[in-house]
Amino acid sequence: MTQDAITVSGLRKTYRGGKGEPEKEALKGIDLSIPRGSVFGLLGPNGAGKSTLINVLAGLVVKTSGSVTIWGFDQDRNPRQSRAAIGVMPQELNLDPFFTPRGALEVQAGLYGVPKAQRRSDEILAMVGLTDKAEAYARTLSGGMRRRLLLAKALVHAPQILVLDEPTAGVDIELRQMLWANIRKLNEEGMTVILTTHYLEEAEEMCDQIAIINQGSVVARDSTVNLLGRLDAKTMVIETDGAMPDLPEEAGIEAARRADGTLALTYHRQKTSAETVLDAVRAAGITIRDVKTEEPDLEDVFLALTASR
Repeated sequence: MTQDAITVSGLRKTYRGGKGEPEKEALKGIDLSIPRGSVFGLLGPNGAGKSTLINVLAGLVVKTSGSVTIWGFDQDRNPRQSRAAIGVMPQELNLDPFFTPRGALEVQAGLYGVPKAQRRSDEILAMVGLTDKAEAYARTLSGGMRRRLLLAKALVHAPQILVLDEPTAGVDIELRQMLWANIRKLNEEGMTVILTTHYLEEAEEMCDQIAIINQGSVVARDSTVNLLGRLDAKTMVIETDGAMPDLPEEAGIEAARRADGTLALTYHRQKTSAETVLDAVRAAGITIRDVKTEEPDLEDVFLALTASR
């Protein structure tokens, strides 16, 4: 068995254009491997191809070419096994309004062929905090409760891989914390989690590894730590003592005053040392009361990798 939960090779998806319109290539030869047991971030701007990739993995969209292996099962040769290995919590609230949460889970389990003796509907409802709503119609549930039910439906067949497509979009802080607590628990138990999100701070906190997709291609794929390390820009923030004289002028240092009165000095660590920055501050006659540094975050990396493409 492969050590990767998912392996994608040369994956392409082309949509036919409408009358008089050209074809659209949504995925342009994607090569991607996702390790077992990881929390893997799949990031990219709107229209980058993330949803198409997820739908191909889930078996909802037929690929144009390439290969997909899910939990060791080739999607073409073993479609049933590969589909059973993955559960998807979609972004859209696609629930039947006339099913109760318990009923929805029972139907979903039946669709996956889970025997009644092996179904865990009540256990899953308890995990997502819907026990007291088990017999309420889905149409009466709040938006947050519906999102919990979507997560529950993705878990009924005990998949090895869980895909979360924008799981916290538009939800309150309490629900977001509940969702992440459940995801951490599932991951600790061995489940591989794939996350798409527009909240980059979530990806930075939750994900071990990240792939960034832009215009149908993978533009970066690395550990979260290494991706952050790609930007060597660093900012030294200085609180001055007394009136601030002219900003220091030194090659390789960008100086700016902030609204709170501090002095922000941005430099590139490969070209300029912190000592050089401090020397420039002293040479400008600035007395330092306090100093701190700021590292780049995932948003900086994301923008640097996608803005020019």
